Amino acid sequence: QVQLVEFGGGSVQAGGSLRLSCVVSPYIDTRYCMTWFRQAPFRQAPEKEREAVAAICDYAGRTHYVDSVQGRFTISRDVAKNTVNLQMDSLKPEDTAMYRCATVGYSVDPWNRGDLYEYWGQGTQVTVSS
Repeated sequence: QVQLVEFGGGSVQAGGSLRLSCVVSPYIDTRYCMTWFRQAPFRQAPEKEREAVAAICDYAGRTHYVDSVQGRFTISRDVAKNTVNLQMDSLKPEDTAMYRCATVGYSVDPWNRGDLYEYWGQGTQVTVSS
């Protein structure tokens, strides 16, 4: 059974940085995608659904980003530590959300379809104030 645990959320002012980590047990299967999703609080953004933010996939470690975080967020993985990281710089209030990491035991296409993912962490809250 794959288990995912996220760390690193918190509160920061706009323009600041946070680094999220997702620890995977028993190990990261580098054949498949590790992806960060986020969902804003319903009361703040009822129209926003769960959004795929960034993914790192396959042996080559190809990365994918949603347009809104391109150039500000960086996803990486450390296979020896069974960890996937999300470095978030130049944070904006609209980045406020619950961030969850997810993975799957087969190739997914497209990478950002949340319904294809099998394993999810509980999430870590990121709050960005203006």
